Amino acid sequence: MNRTSNVEIEPYTLLRAALSLYQKAPGDLEAEQLRQVERQAKNEYAIETRVINSAEAASVIVTEQELQQAIAEVQGRFADEESFNAALAANHLTLPELSAALSRQCKVNAVLEKVAARAPKVNEVEIGIFYHSHPEKFHQPEQRVARHILISINPDYPENTRENAHRRISEIAETLKRKPHKFADLALKNSECPTALDGGELGTIVKGKLYQELDEALFALKENEVSAVVETEVGFHVIQCQKIIHAETLSLKKATPKIRQLMQDRYRRNCQRTWLASLPAG
Repeated sequence: MNRTSNVEIEPYTLLRAALSLYQKAPGDLEAEQLRQVERQAKNEYAIETRVINSAEAASVIVTEQELQQAIAEVQGRFADEESFNAALAANHLTLPELSAALSRQCKVNAVLEKVAARAPKVNEVEIGIFYHSHPEKFHQPEQRVARHILISINPDYPENTRENAHRRISEIAETLKRKPHKFADLALKNSECPTALDGGELGTIVKGKLYQELDEALFALKENEVSAVVETEVGFHVIQCQKIIHAETLSLKKATPKIRQLMQDRYRRNCQRTWLASLPAG
């Protein structure tokens, strides 16, 4: 696809913007998508140019090792050298041009990191205020680790008529009453849910994530208990509660590392934004 603008845009920046916005290369975009990508690429390049021209950038040097690591990271996304070179050509890039673009990006990142390091450190008072101002962030509801077996209802298949499906799941439920440790094996052999390959594992569940009937059955079970047959709109199930994780509100002590990281990241971003806004226009 030809570019919609006559203004030349640095190819790597264009590619980066396209992948960021649409997870596609520029050549795979529709005209309007490409125009939006071009706008973003121009803006990003202009900002990066201001960063490169700043006083802070004067003392920042990108080492050969850093550059080679950046190139290797890009190359590592491709199956082999041939596909890597084909991608470069498709995006109007040569290896020296890619190297120059990555060197520039490394320098921009290093300057922004240098600026972010000026951000004030989060103190204990701020952490405490955040904790008490956002109690909902630190409450973990009750969760259940669960697995299930599904026999679907489909009158087009003799074994899945309503009557036969119910008979099959009832036989499985009876076996599980005697041998609950066989749940994973029976799921693998009988369940018509993709989770069968993992022994019927549903993972860690909070209320409201499953079909209502299954949800109610699961949260009424004791640990390691298997339900009676449960019917939902997709068929018949049995479900097992493997573990109960009780509701918990994180203490300030336990929450502190998470809050500190969250607030410090915010301070760093704010510091970078303020500094960028202070730079003279290109």
